[in-house]
Amino acid sequence: MTFQTDQLRTFLAVLECGTFDAAAQQLHVTGSAVSQRIKAMEQAAGQVLLQRTTPVAATTAGVVVHKLARQQRQLQADAAAELGLSGTTGTAIAVAVNADSLATWFMAALALVPPDAGLRFEVLREDEQHSAGLLRSGEAMAAVTATPDPVQGCTSVPLGAMNYRPVASTAFMRRWFPGGFSPELLATAPAVQFDRSDTLQSNFFTEVSASPLTGPQHYIPDTIQFSAAVQLGLGWGLMPAVHCRAGLSSGDLVELMPGHISSIGLYWQRWKIQSTALDLLTTAVVTAAAKALS
Repeated sequence: MTFQTDQLRTFLAVLECGTFDAAAQQLHVTGSAVSQRIKAMEQAAGQVLLQRTTPVAATTAGVVVHKLARQQRQLQADAAAELGLSGTTGTAIAVAVNADSLATWFMAALALVPPDAGLRFEVLREDEQHSAGLLRSGEAMAAVTATPDPVQGCTSVPLGAMNYRPVASTAFMRRWFPGGFSPELLATAPAVQFDRSDTLQSNFFTEVSASPLTGPQHYIPDTIQFSAAVQLGLGWGLMPAVHCRAGLSSGDLVELMPGHISSIGLYWQRWKIQSTALDLLTTAVVTAAAKALS
């Protein structure tokens, strides 16, 4: 099975534009030409690659081809850059990153990429427990993930651990724990969750009480506003150590269990292709993580 370059380019355009007609306009070809290229790819693969929905979506087999098409485009962009071809602009490197890394150390990593490399980035915010899925689908070329085992076709490098402390405001502690912290009282106190895929608070609660978290919960899907919600007394929650340091020093925040730290190991996974752009990004990410993570 062999796909031609113009077929893979067309395949990407259809998925990124959402319709065959929009892809035709982007590629400056007829709608019939787009349909014929996709049909030829499906005949070569022996199966349907695209769902003719609005917007168009990749089938399970199409996900594999999508990843191939994106890898080829990146390799072509790398080659053009190394050849010094004028007027060429590489595609944005799609990177999946969890919200807490974005709010603490990942921007410093992007800043370490040499400016003259001309790289552009598309950051996809995704929970570290689920970001590996974006690598599998081809939507991301690299990801900060909590999954140590490399996704097929990727490499995995340990970055370190992000540390969290279970904290609450002093007013919250006085209201819900007048006699001091206890797992029994924690079961009735409201918690702040990032979103419904967040497991930090639930894991901590199960660790200290040996039961699932079922009490009242707020959902605040933004790292900075999550911290603000805890500081304002909406509930207790686990905050990145760097975000609660000042509040603990000033006394505005109190640790539920002094000295307790919940750690999440983070890993850098990237496509296993010889790409100068991904190499530069990987070096920057590993360097920044070494300074910020434990």
